[in-house]
Amino acid sequence: MKKRYFIAGTDTDVGKTYVSVGLLNAAARKGLRVLGLKPIAAGAELVDGSLKNEDALLLHGASNVKVSYEQINPVVLEQAIAPHIAASLAGRLITASRLEGFLKGSLLMPHDFALVEGAGGWRVPLNDRESLSDLACALGFPVIMVVNMKLGCLNHAILTAEAIHRDGLNLVGWVANTPQETVMPYYQENLASLQAALSAPLLTELSWQPNDPQDAAFDALFEAL
Repeated sequence: MKKRYFIAGTDTDVGKTYVSVGLLNAAARKGLRVLGLKPIAAGAELVDGSLKNEDALLLHGASNVKVSYEQINPVVLEQAIAPHIAASLAGRLITASRLEGFLKGSLLMPHDFALVEGAGGWRVPLNDRESLSDLACALGFPVIMVVNMKLGCLNHAILTAEAIHRDGLNLVGWVANTPQETVMPYYQENLASLQAALSAPLLTELSWQPNDPQDAAFDALFEAL
């Protein structure tokens, strides 16, 4: 039976890609066919003559299902700004239905475990009427929420969880992710506050260190799903 999840963040730069790549690698260690998708990405550079996003490249590298970069990241925008503004500047109109169509095409590839990674936070606009959450709702996948454990995370996490529930999706759990070389003051107290406030379970705690793959933590996270 296929497992598919939507990876949501409480903000931008919270570690969604770090969690996604770690989970894909954990599933691959179990012998599963894995696929990580980034339907829209803002912030890209020319690589071999075409625009590519760093996060999407990481997902592509962690996917053992052989697909093209374009199947991983169908909409890539050059400027690292809000996607709807980047799209407008590029003369493009991005809609949830169009992104859903791209993803459904990619998800036709044989796979056992797939992740769809969002961009920014839950309500990031796609255009004047839609946000990325409309895509998540259209897909209907269970949601994993990544929380960047820093000052302000309580409000961001609680509001994001409320929005996910209000949209009728299943928030299967959340990940407490500590930024590089940073420990939040009163970390344990803030963690306990989130555990009390959120109905979804804490799946794991991670320390976002680029040279520490934390394989055991990601293996445990995969087993918790």
